Amino acid sequence: MFAEYTAAAATTAHASRNRLATTSIRKMLLTFAIPLIGLAAVALVYLVYPGTPSKSKVMTFEDFIELPRGGLLTALDYLTVNDQTLFVTSESSGALLKVAFDPSNLKASTVSQMPGAGSAHGVTVLPDVNVAFVTRSEANTVDVFDPKSFHQLASIPVADDPDAILYIPSANLIYVAHGGPNMATLIDPQMRATVGTIQFSGKPEFSATDSQSVLLFQNLKETNEVAAIDAGKRSVDGQWPLAPCVGPSGMAIDAEQRRLFAVCSGNAKLVVFDLENHRVITSLEIGGGPDSVAFDRGVHRIYAAGKAGKLTVIQQDSPDNYRVLDEIRTHYGAHTLTVDPVSHKVFVAYASLLAHPRIAVFSPTPSSPEVNVAPVIQQDVHGEKDLDSHLALGQLFDIGLTNLDDPDPHH
Repeated sequence: MFAEYTAAAATTAHASRNRLATTSIRKMLLTFAIPLIGLAAVALVYLVYPGTPSKSKVMTFEDFIELPRGGLLTALDYLTVNDQTLFVTSESSGALLKVAFDPSNLKASTVSQMPGAGSAHGVTVLPDVNVAFVTRSEANTVDVFDPKSFHQLASIPVADDPDAILYIPSANLIYVAHGGPNMATLIDPQMRATVGTIQFSGKPEFSATDSQSVLLFQNLKETNEVAAIDAGKRSVDGQWPLAPCVGPSGMAIDAEQRRLFAVCSGNAKLVVFDLENHRVITSLEIGGGPDSVAFDRGVHRIYAAGKAGKLTVIQQDSPDNYRVLDEIRTHYGAHTLTVDPVSHKVFVAYASLLAHPRIAVFSPTPSSPEVNVAPVIQQDVHGEKDLDSHLALGQLFDIGLTNLDDPDPHH
């Protein structure tokens, strides 16, 4: 009887300890869960609500231009300005958007939309004729459209993964870069048919024309190089390293000063490349995950945008001297931009989760120094720059934005 009583007491004590242990575990889990849920809620609100960009002494945030939603997640790619018209492509929906803007009254901007099959990427508009072209991966076509009526005119089949596109006036050809096959396609804009291809030793990412020569320049992301291309000869004219650049993505050219600017997605840098001597002159650290860069010759400024949500403003004091004026917080995933050389407005595309996608519009602050400032030599700084808290928080957004920093899948 005593043994039975003792066994029962031991069982009761063991059960009591188990209950206490279970209660402690639940309390511990609850202690950790509440902050995690709160952090997730804050991250979701941050990602959904774009907010106003941070204040800057050198740039004025003017307003947002709101775009139509293309689904729960909208990932925008290239922006192209042509005569007070902004073309915006959507990777996620395949839509091509046209924003007719008035520089003096952005609220009067009108937005048109042309749907399409496959992810939309680059746009180029032919000068003096009412014809434009857009690349579409997945569908693997270059679609021809009327930029005024926004009607599709033709569809040209091309190789896999068409991305960057531009018009080469000297050769009267359309150039299309293909990331996957490491090649480019040349298209006759009048015949609307392919007339040649160029093979590369690495993955082409972004291309830019040099108005002072017959060459165009193509960066190669995997080999960290830039190649000069003679489209008329259908050949690569030269190829040079962009070190310390890792993963070159966006690119722009100052043809008059013979300088090329490349942003580097792998180590958050901008490098300045001498087009005559074929070497990197200097490099600057910029915002994380840079994808696009634009040069405004009128105010001697370079603008870079990246996945981490930073708009970096760089002043060109001379062909060899550059300095960062500011890094403006925008929004995670706001990785592409363009500049209007007439109004000097900078357009930054915001990716969106649940909310409407939008374009943030900035302009140089009138009182800020533009030119004729004391030169500051920027020395090369080696080593990678850590991404800020924007990028860490933005990992929750990466499921739907895997194509933003590598359009194998915008570019």
